[in-house]
Order: sequence, then C-alpha cells, then structure tokens
Amino acid sequence: MAVLEEFIRSNRITEVECLVPDLSGIARGKIVPAEKFLRILRDRGLRLPESVFIQTVTGDTPPNSITNPENSDVYMLPDPASVRFVPWYDAPTAAVICDCVYADGSAVDISPRWVLRRVLELYAERGWKPLVAPELEFFLVALNKDPDYPLTPPVGRSGRQESGRQAFGIDAVNEFDPIFEAVYDYCEKQDIDVDTMSHEAGAAQIEINFNHGDALSLADQVFLFKRTVREAAIRHGIYATFMAKPMQNEPGSAMHIHQSLVDATTGRNLFGQEGGGDTSLFLSHIAGLQKYLPSAMPLLAPNVNSYRRLVQGSDAPINVHWGRDNRTTGLRVPLSPPEARRVENRVAGADANPYLAIAASLACGYLGMRQELEPTEPVKGTAHRLAFTLPRHQGDALAKLNACRPLKELLGERFVASVTAVKQAEDAAYQQVISSWERENLLLNV
Repeated sequence: MAVLEEFIRSNRITEVECLVPDLSGIARGKIVPAEKFLRILRDRGLRLPESVFIQTVTGDTPPNSITNPENSDVYMLPDPASVRFVPWYDAPTAAVICDCVYADGSAVDISPRWVLRRVLELYAERGWKPLVAPELEFFLVALNKDPDYPLTPPVGRSGRQESGRQAFGIDAVNEFDPIFEAVYDYCEKQDIDVDTMSHEAGAAQIEINFNHGDALSLADQVFLFKRTVREAAIRHGIYATFMAKPMQNEPGSAMHIHQSLVDATTGRNLFGQEGGGDTSLFLSHIAGLQKYLPSAMPLLAPNVNSYRRLVQGSDAPINVHWGRDNRTTGLRVPLSPPEARRVENRVAGADANPYLAIAASLACGYLGMRQELEPTEPVKGTAHRLAFTLPRHQGDALAKLNACRPLKELLGERFVASVTAVKQAEDAAYQQVISSWERENLLLNV
C-alpha cells in the first residue's frame, strides 16, 4: 500500500473516494478524509454491506435476494493500480477502485470486478492474455427534470439544436467544444487512455474510442469515463446519457468491444497467421461468441430499455453472424495485418456494466477455444436479411442465461443467481408502469 500513501502525500490529497462498481456499473462506496484512509489501510477498516452487489438500478433489494441472512459486511481492498486524481473538485481529491473480500479473505464472488478477474485467470492458466479496446457511444441531451417528457438534443454554441443526421460531422462536434475540452482534460489527468472521438448518426450522439490494452484496466477506465462525461456535461448545463435507446426516433448507443489474444510471454498475436490467414484459435473464439453470446445477453443488454436498441433495420445487430469488415453483423472482423487480428463484438449496449460486458464477451470466446468450436461461414451483404436470433426482451435473456450450464459454471452460479434476482425485480417494477403510448392509444379506443 506504499503506492497509495505516496500518491496521497505527493498530491496533498485531502479526501479519498473509495469506489466499488455495483451490478449496474454505478459507483458505490465511501468518501473518507485522506488521513483516515491511510489509517484504514493498515487495519482493513473499510466495509460495506454485501447487499450493495444485489440491488436494482434504483437501489432496491430484490425479494428473493441471495445475500447472507445476517447481511454481513464485506471488506473493501483498494487497488493501488487504480488510484487517480479527481480533477473536478476544488479540494485535492483522489479516487481508488476497490475489490471486496469476506472476513476470511475470500473474494466476493458476486462483485463485477471479481467476475472479470475470474475470466482473466482462466486465460492466464493457458498462457493467454486477452487485449480489448472498447468503443463507447453516448448522447448529449438537454436538461430533463420531468421524466414524463421525451429527451431532446441540447442547444450548441450556434444557439440551435441538431435537427438531422450528422454522422462524422466535424462542425457538429464543435458545437460542444467546451464540454469535450473538459472531457479530454479530465481524462488526461485521470490516465484514461481515450483515442479518437467522432459524431455518430444520432442528434448530439458521440463515440469515443479507447486504445487497446489490458482488459481489467480498460474496464476501470470505461467505468471512470462514464462518470467523467456525465460530470463534464452537467457542469455545462446539459446531461450525458449512456442509455441504450434514450430517444424514440434516434439510433441506440453501443459499447463495441474489440478483442484479441496474445501469448502472455512473447506478446505474439495468437489470432493471425504470418501469411495473413486466421488461426484455428481465432475461428474457435468467434464460434464461442456465436454460440454463447445470446445466453450472455443479461450482461450485454442489462436493462429493459436495452432491447429497444436491437431492432430490425437499425445500426445495431440482430444476430451473431460474423463477417469481414461487415458492420451489419454482430461480430465484425476488421481488415488488419496478422499482428492486429481481432474481432469486434457489436452486441453490447452503452448501458452495460463494462466489467461484466467485457467478462461475458471474453468468457464466450474462451469457451469456444476450449471446446474447439467451428464458426459459420462469414456473411457477405447485410446480416439483417437473416433471422433475428438475439433475445428480444429481458425475460427471454434471463431464461437463456440460466439454461446455459457452461456460462453459469464459468461466471459462477451465485453470481448468475444474483443477476437473475436483480433483473427480475427490475422487470417487475417496469411492468407496473403505464406508458404515455398506452394512455394515448388505448384510453378511448378499446
């Protein structure tokens, strides 16, 4: 823990945010004075109730929760590699992401960060190291204080809202220059390794690409990035949202995950052959994604809103076919030299917990390689002409996950039970809501 103490002393930190990503990817935890934090490090004094990992997006506990009957505390262990300066506070503040353990030192097996660690350990046992590069989309929207009203694009520096499609529009991005200058400044100060930014097809919809790297580090960065963008936007009088489908007539927002595999010792890419062809490992990895991604959907499309993005004729995929540089497929293989051979999982939504989305995607590929599966033939032309094979709603997705024994064993039975309990509770709450569409079209017509 000397790294943490040195960071706090050298940066004259006065407060420390001890963060834990919950099932929905929301930052939970505690804020403590820096001196108290240093004392706590020595006696493992940071604790949370285990139930923090089994609550809905609104903070409710499901009726069939699997928490310890005594609601026992778990202990927060700050990860020194994750400590960062938080740039938007007046007082010098640090943030550190924590792993959680029980009193006996064993890992909390229902925590998202541990689930990703578990998958990475399986790769490490075979001498493999996966590399990932997320691409994250989000919308900027005008302040919306009444949830009964639809979201609208914000007003940019021109004084007008976007009214049409501005995909890759440079001037459209420049409408919100002050926000993005703050985002890049905040990211630099937090060592969040963002790369390119572009305008997506939706009104005030932006995509940020991350440089490829270690899976756990990238999950940490996406977790912190979401918080960073929301903070920068709200400081400029607008919202940033990572909802999968925030506006009715606009496209959805995705979190595409590029994933490749290297030899842990030599760093050699194990997906590409020297002559330019694909290795058998690469094809089996794709086959694993094809076979298991539909069952992993509660981790890639975790909310009732997520499935509004996955519709016929949209930019989002509807199945798990693969193709070379084909953006209509669920799995795209970009044109690349052997040393950069990778597959892009285009199924996950921007609303997914990055730890769980990356864990699920890597788990599916791992199962394919372990079982030596073979993929289908790559698709030429649009994959939207083919059958819709992804789950269409949350209930269908949960049923597929619970019926998939290999995924349940790999991710952990207790973790899958937690996801099921939380998502069933969220779906039950959603089903109680009567929408404006129902009032508009059914009130006097049926």
